[in-house]
Amino acid sequence: MLVAAGETWTVAQWLEHWLVDIAQPGLRHRAWEAYRIAVRVHAVPALGRHRLDKVRPDHLKALYNKMINEGRSPTTAHQVHRTLHTAFALAVESGYMPRNPATRKIAPQVRKLKVRPYEADEIRKLVDAALEQFGGVRWIIALALGLRQGELLALQWSDIDLDRGILAVDFSRARPQYRRGCNPPCGKKYPGQCPDKIRTNPERGETKSDASHRTIGMPDELTRLLQAHQLRQEAARIEAGDRWRDGGWVFTDRLGEPLNNIGDYRRWKALIKKAGVRDARLHDARHTAATTLLLLGVSERAVIDIMGWSTVKMTLVYQHITDGVRKDVADRVGTFIWGEPSVPSDATSLASIFRPAGSRSLWRAVTVVRV
Repeated sequence: MLVAAGETWTVAQWLEHWLVDIAQPGLRHRAWEAYRIAVRVHAVPALGRHRLDKVRPDHLKALYNKMINEGRSPTTAHQVHRTLHTAFALAVESGYMPRNPATRKIAPQVRKLKVRPYEADEIRKLVDAALEQFGGVRWIIALALGLRQGELLALQWSDIDLDRGILAVDFSRARPQYRRGCNPPCGKKYPGQCPDKIRTNPERGETKSDASHRTIGMPDELTRLLQAHQLRQEAARIEAGDRWRDGGWVFTDRLGEPLNNIGDYRRWKALIKKAGVRDARLHDARHTAATTLLLLGVSERAVIDIMGWSTVKMTLVYQHITDGVRKDVADRVGTFIWGEPSVPSDATSLASIFRPAGSRSLWRAVTVVRV
């Protein structure tokens, strides 16, 4: 949508033009959805009628404050700010605005979340608890290889070569989005509540970035766990009979339905409780995997490839100095000065983080499947 020559843009007109005609063609679906929500849900209702060239920083600051006062998180308000900064920057470049009102000075303050990756003993407890669940290897992959939630839920058996121990990440499974399919209107508040809802995004979509496309080698123990899971899934398929939905998904419920994001999150919280470890976000499993790779001395280049990062800067975000890392450094210094210790510490045996508890339980899991 373009305004006629000589006419002045409103904020609503410019943001819609920027969103649909400029941003959407070059963005992945998930990134565009974040922009869409920032524009259509937050920015346009508050600022849409303003003339584009008359928008001031205090207008935006009032919007952010209103969002936070109404219960929106500072992170959401900051996402709106980043979106407006990008959209208005192009308007300034095109000569439609004298300056960009979305300055850094008015950006909502977002408190940096302190992440505490799980230590080795906590990982072992989580692994043992996961082995008792149907499809529990899903959590072990997250902790060992750092796959994102969407990447794990999107896995199909065709993505895994169990003979070679190779796993390919080429898709992501996003939260489902719907539009109403009822006529006459059903009166439900949200499209997802409509009895005739129609899904608008695919079950398997694009990964977060080009760098997220990757092939990962799996430890032998993890390959055997996936083989055991495949056998258990086949047993579930036979038990379900005609009710089984055959979609080739690696992680399903006992009727073959692929797992959804919300249900998967609830299973993670239940796993934490069962394992008796401290609470953490689901995404902290990815931080744990990255920090474990740091502790094991895996090269930076290999870590970037395994984690699917586009820049080396992400190592500073995901790799943390934990007590295990500190102890490992202390042991190395001690070995350099005083020689090899007579009794190995926990830190020196961390190459087997997933093995001490996992391997004992692994054969138990395989035995259960075969019986």
